[in-house]
Amino acid sequence: MKQAIFTHTQDQLKEIARDVLRFAQEKGASDAVVEISEGEGLSVTVRKAQVETIEQNKDKGIGVTVYLGQGKAIRRGNASTSDFSTQSLRDTVDAAYNIARFTAEDDCAGLPDEEFLETHPQDLQLCYPWTVSAEKAVEIAKKIEAAAFAVDKRITNSEGANVHTQQSHFVLANSRGFMGGYPYSRHSLSVSPIAGKGSNMQRDDWYSSERNSQHLAKPEAIGRYAAERALSRLHARKLDTRKCPVLFEAPIAAGLLGAFVQAVSGGALYRKSSFLLDSLGTEVFGSDIQIVEDPHLLGGVGSAPFDEEGVKTYRREVVKDGVVQGYFLSTYSARKLGMKTTGNAGGSHNLQITSVNTKPSDNFKAMLKKLDTGLLVTELMGQGVNYVTGDYSRGASGYWVERGIIQYPVEEITIAGNMKEMLKDIVAIGSDTLIRGTKKTGSILIGNMTIAGS
Repeated sequence: MKQAIFTHTQDQLKEIARDVLRFAQEKGASDAVVEISEGEGLSVTVRKAQVETIEQNKDKGIGVTVYLGQGKAIRRGNASTSDFSTQSLRDTVDAAYNIARFTAEDDCAGLPDEEFLETHPQDLQLCYPWTVSAEKAVEIAKKIEAAAFAVDKRITNSEGANVHTQQSHFVLANSRGFMGGYPYSRHSLSVSPIAGKGSNMQRDDWYSSERNSQHLAKPEAIGRYAAERALSRLHARKLDTRKCPVLFEAPIAAGLLGAFVQAVSGGALYRKSSFLLDSLGTEVFGSDIQIVEDPHLLGGVGSAPFDEEGVKTYRREVVKDGVVQGYFLSTYSARKLGMKTTGNAGGSHNLQITSVNTKPSDNFKAMLKKLDTGLLVTELMGQGVNYVTGDYSRGASGYWVERGIIQYPVEEITIAGNMKEMLKDIVAIGSDTLIRGTKKTGSILIGNMTIAGS
């Protein structure tokens, strides 16, 4: 990691953090936490071989939270600044302190207990700077889009190709002795080609996102695949209303896993706005389903040695043999529920859903055969999940499949069900795994859903 890409070193950020905590103590704060971050990046968009945007960012910021009081009478205030001067740091602490003075007391507020804090954070190798020039980024974006146009003359337009690179670092510290931070990076290539003309136009997209730019998919491969996806959607039909099995393509299936995470996250649980209330120790999935969270994968997109509160993270089985083993809790939500934090302030880390029945040969084609006759979903529109009741209704498009073979594309349909029933009705999970965000899954087959069409 070349620290030269940043204005400040990690040691310098830590020194600033110590100053802020000292200022908070001098002010009379019971506790305080500070996060200091700095980053730089580049984003280039090309459309029809012409440069549309070139955006470069170089940002820095400090966020301060001050706590007043102890036990069940805690008040807190937040303030932030992008000015690292000593006077600005003092002014920011003062602002946070004054806000805390006038906020309501909260018996669940406050820093994590010291026993949960990470004292020796490991290096998970999360930063791989990509110092690509704007000219080179434009060249790559043009290459992606050109590859899409070269697939077929029916690729008539484009919503653009994008090259994005970002590298940042931060330090998090609190008044209970925690101080940690690390550099990290995230880079991506994407394109959205349009096929057809007039009333018979379809678009699709594809992207590759990695911490290490060397691991990104080839620009030409991204362009070709996105074009093939758009072309395959031409002459889409509608379906009449029916019930049938539904296969969620892997990128879409990650959303099902995300819905489960939302339903068993502390905020939804203590507000009683979840269809999975009191689900700990209950069988929510079929007995073949496993969900594992592993925050310590080297170079993982969702890896983190500690969460956004400095709480140590750890590998755990969230679901074992279909039974929920744990929730996703921050310090605050854990206290609200009378439980312990799980190190998930900020969300999940490298979550993977699998089935013990999945074989290496259960690739996408094999999953189509398992589907037999039904709907393959490749795109979803709208939010459509009622987390209180579990009711699920999303606009969708995809393909009608018969005897394991794609017959024709479909559009302007709605798929509906109930999340509680859908999770129980997972028939199979494919070996065609894909990482989207912090979640990894193959395609997921649901045994029966309602398809509302024309």
